[in-house]
Amino acid sequence: MKNHTTNYQNTFIAIADDSTTAKGEIPADKSSGKTITGLQFEMISKNPYKYTSDEVLFSVHAQRNEITAAALPEAKRIFFSKGQACLRASALGKRYGWGIHHNAEGKIALYGCNTPEYQSFLKQTDTKVVKAMQAKKLNRKNSR
Repeated sequence: MKNHTTNYQNTFIAIADDSTTAKGEIPADKSSGKTITGLQFEMISKNPYKYTSDEVLFSVHAQRNEITAAALPEAKRIFFSKGQACLRASALGKRYGWGIHHNAEGKIALYGCNTPEYQSFLKQTDTKVVKAMQAKKLNRKNSR
């Protein structure tokens, strides 16, 4: 079975072209608890350059689905046996104004779109810049 990945190296995910925010905003919780985006934000912001995209996405999946420690290895194998949406599809870059930097090891950190660091990543020649997916494109895709 093929193992898929969402990891990038030396890549910066800039906010989507249709993002309406002018700064990095902390995702709000819902009455039922943290959202997927909130869990992603918490994990990455508290641990810059500690985790890869795959680690964040699977950890949030496991948390939300209450996967037990004993079931984690098999759940992870199944999770990555099919393609997963990468962090370009996350609301962090679409709605909340966070750029996501992947270093040479694939470890990630967040940078608000209003910060000098964010602007610096856009200009670096050794870092590939890709845009977060636009909300309009995702809505069309999800309505199929």
